[in-house]
Amino acid sequence: MAKKTAEKTKPIFKRILLKVSGEGLAGAQQYGIDVDRLQDYAEEIRSVRDLGVEVAVVVGGGNIFRGVSVAAKGMERASADYMGMLATVINGLALQNALENIGLDTRVMTAIEMRAVAEAYIRRRAVRHLEKKRVVIFVAGMGNPFFTTDTAAALRAVEIGADAILKATRVDGVYDKDPLKCPDAVRFDKLCYMDVVRRQLKVMDTTATTLCQNNNIPIVVFDFLKKGNLKKLVLGKKIGTYIGGE
Repeated sequence: MAKKTAEKTKPIFKRILLKVSGEGLAGAQQYGIDVDRLQDYAEEIRSVRDLGVEVAVVVGGGNIFRGVSVAAKGMERASADYMGMLATVINGLALQNALENIGLDTRVMTAIEMRAVAEAYIRRRAVRHLEKKRVVIFVAGMGNPFFTTDTAAALRAVEIGADAILKATRVDGVYDKDPLKCPDAVRFDKLCYMDVVRRQLKVMDTTATTLCQNNNIPIVVFDFLKKGNLKKLVLGKKIGTYIGGE
């Protein structure tokens, strides 16, 4: 009996990359950071860190600034994207503070050098932090305009050797259309990478999806608002939508 219990509490992943949207950090607000939501996220991350899972996080910045939307209104795209990258730094520092307040060791690593704020991203150093059981928060995307934080998440996952990308959303998986607007939307339990590309499903952009496919890194899209979902997912429970090979 004890053996069965132990098996149920054994994580199926050794190292994960958690992709958190900026909009998720806004909570019920239209913009900014919801402190209660931030605390909830920190507790969820601690729950899997306590299992021995190495956790890296890529955080978006849409709750503060959306580069693509502003560029569409006339601002130069490169400038808008750099502003969006800086927004991710703000969110990353906020998440770092929330995690450290509950006793976790962390490092914020940035693709755009800013020594007084965060460490410059170096792959080997990031891996070493993870091995030392620190939660590593990647900010400033890839440091280049014209790429999304989804692509940054895929790239960082490949670089650190993550077992999976867990994409935190406000819905319980991937649907054929927006479930918040369409009551008849159909949810997928499992998809292959090319399904996402062919159907133009709004999971991750094509570059990110292809990068995951080429490196055989599965993506799991799940509802991060439901308490305990992250831990259940890491323990092997079927939650959300799994995206992998054929």
